[in-house]
Amino acid sequence: MNIDWILILRLVIAGLLGGAIGLEREIRAKEAGVRTHFIVALGSALFMIISQYAFEGRQHDAARVAAQVVSGIGFIGAGVIIFQRNVVRGVTTAAGLWVTAAVGMASGGGMYPVAVTTTLLTVGVLEMMHFVNLHYTEKVVDITLVPEKAADLPKLPERLKEYKMKIDNYSIAGGKVHLTLRLRQKDYLNTIQKIMSMLQGFSVEEMN
Repeated sequence: MNIDWILILRLVIAGLLGGAIGLEREIRAKEAGVRTHFIVALGSALFMIISQYAFEGRQHDAARVAAQVVSGIGFIGAGVIIFQRNVVRGVTTAAGLWVTAAVGMASGGGMYPVAVTTTLLTVGVLEMMHFVNLHYTEKVVDITLVPEKAADLPKLPERLKEYKMKIDNYSIAGGKVHLTLRLRQKDYLNTIQKIMSMLQGFSVEEMN
């Protein structure tokens, strides 16, 4: 096989493997999806190929380019990390971009079994943890309610007790009720529907 076609094959494999990791992120509606992961893997593979073949006959250090890719991917990863309401989001996606760059470099270096194994392990663990989080973890929900009548305020705790809600925090300030509930992930939507149906006489000002 001609050397050019071998290098093209490396680029194609890198893009496909990176896209596979990105597809999992895309399905979960995360900050970076197929396009970002595909491009990161493709670019990393190209840098690896350049470091190996673009300087033939000259004194060069192929590892130097690879090291710069590892450092540079940090800037992209930092861009998908969001700090909002005292919660850090996007760290897993940033780590996924980091490992995608490594997959691209492995593919660019012709290390196909290593690249494929890394991709399978990454996607497998992400999917496994999604299943675990969905069925065995809880979600904290903050709700701000405004009563239509002030007389309805004392009735709310009794309604919540009837539905056996796990209340982490309950406070009344400025004529508004602030609730922090702990809900199971797999029951989240059904529980929210129940809450909305029981809140007659209250309007939801904010929920997150």
